Amino acid sequence: MSERRSRRMPVSLVAGLAMLGILVVLAVIAPLIWGTAATTVTPDTRLGPSPLHLMGTDDLGRDVLARTLVATRLTLLMAAAATIGSVVLGVLIGGLVWVGSRRVREWVLRIVDSTVAFPSLVLALVIAAILGAGMVPAIIAIAIAGVPSFARITSNMTGAVATRDYVGTARLLGVPRLALFFRHLLPNISGPLLVLIASSFALTLLDISSLSFVGLGVQSPDFDWGRLLNEGLPAVYDQPLQVVGPAVMLVFAGVAAMLTGDGLATWLDPRSARRGQVKGLRSTPRGTSMSPEALVEVRDLTVRAPSGKMLVDGISFDIAPGEILGLVGESGSGKSMTAMALARLQADGVVVDASVLRLGDLDLLSNRHRGRLAKEIGLVYQDPGSTFNPALRMSAQLTEVARVHLGLSRRAAKATLIDGLTDMRIRDPKTVMDQHPFQLSGGMLQRATIASSLVTDPKLLIADEPTTALDVTVQAEVLRALRKLNQDHGTAVLFISHDIGVVEALCDRVLVMRSGEIVERLDVDALQRREVQHPYTRALLEATPTLTITPRPLEESPRV
Repeated sequence: MSERRSRRMPVSLVAGLAMLGILVVLAVIAPLIWGTAATTVTPDTRLGPSPLHLMGTDDLGRDVLARTLVATRLTLLMAAAATIGSVVLGVLIGGLVWVGSRRVREWVLRIVDSTVAFPSLVLALVIAAILGAGMVPAIIAIAIAGVPSFARITSNMTGAVATRDYVGTARLLGVPRLALFFRHLLPNISGPLLVLIASSFALTLLDISSLSFVGLGVQSPDFDWGRLLNEGLPAVYDQPLQVVGPAVMLVFAGVAAMLTGDGLATWLDPRSARRGQVKGLRSTPRGTSMSPEALVEVRDLTVRAPSGKMLVDGISFDIAPGEILGLVGESGSGKSMTAMALARLQADGVVVDASVLRLGDLDLLSNRHRGRLAKEIGLVYQDPGSTFNPALRMSAQLTEVARVHLGLSRRAAKATLIDGLTDMRIRDPKTVMDQHPFQLSGGMLQRATIASSLVTDPKLLIADEPTTALDVTVQAEVLRALRKLNQDHGTAVLFISHDIGVVEALCDRVLVMRSGEIVERLDVDALQRREVQHPYTRALLEATPTLTITPRPLEESPRV
């Protein structure tokens, strides 16, 4: 039995589905059973409640209860069609802007913001007045009027996900924009979207009924709940049941939709199981290599924020094949900006420039060879919890590189990753592959990241503070894994940390970075001997905790 099925359905979902089931059954059978009574004109006009007509009859002798029940089908179909239109258009607009260019996103969101300023019902009234009265124009009007709010909310939710590490990795891997949206962005906003869709359906019921109530929606002889409210309004004091019936049905349907959406959001979100179970790149280099023997060569690297602030100020360094280079400094010193510039994963608006930026014979300032970039650079991020997409199982994410860039089948890619997880000393890798990220510890996630990074046999592994979010014991495991892959595969490593003690234990050479500049360069022997020159480096060493044990003399035991 699957994990989702093994969990008990929320009470709200059970109640909502039961109420929706009642509505669907009524929508199917009511026109068949009570269709004649709802539409046939009789001389029994304006009768009060009786055993034959439980809610009386209207001014044309038609049964009020029958008309209320028969109107369920048309009302639900119209509301569903309008909601689907709003959802599809709004989600596509609000979500796809985050996989497009920044300029397009800004213009689209400005238009959406200006449109959201108007209430949806007012927009629907204007559109319906232009299109004319009728059932189809009413559906189109409500659908279009609901698009801006869906686009705005979807954009806000997608923007929070689009900055996650696993999305940046997918961009690096060259995942197509539509696949990026539907695979990595949409699943992680699906829970809130379900609640939003349910809320929208409830509001759409009211909007559709409102248009029919004012004469812009369903036209006679067709009728929905809004049309029935319109017909019953003149007789509201003499026969209030003509209004009460449709109003009660509107409230019932709205509550059913809200309960269903809230319950689905809880039940379908894989993270809820935990609670239940415990810029463009140029074509040619501008500079001449000064270290042709180096694997990585960086010359005069600058990184500027969108505001123009200098984040990395003209730094230069090399990494030899098989070398572990440490980049150390306090938070905000520019370490991660340097790493992301090297991997070509800078954020929107951030400007990267350099005279030389290369990995082997790959010019990182070129707009070509994106496939090589994804295969020859591996990434290990700081927080293993945000590296993986929580909505997908580990197998789908760990095998993506092998399937996309190595052309392996799903089965072959899975077998390759199982071997990689075994090399990283992860127990029972087959089970791990079938689990969600939240079911694994931070150390297992980080070792899984390393295993996935090694699938393409990268020349360079960028480890951006990979041990910061881990406890000391797990830190040691990850450091041993990094050292092992360096020794076994000869992989060059750029190791970034603010902990100079960790860097000292792992790296061959160390660069000390402060305020976007490299202030000191050391080999590990000089660092261990504390032969440092810059005051900032000395301050980092002094800030590193050490354990000093002072022997205490044994006290003389008292005589018995």
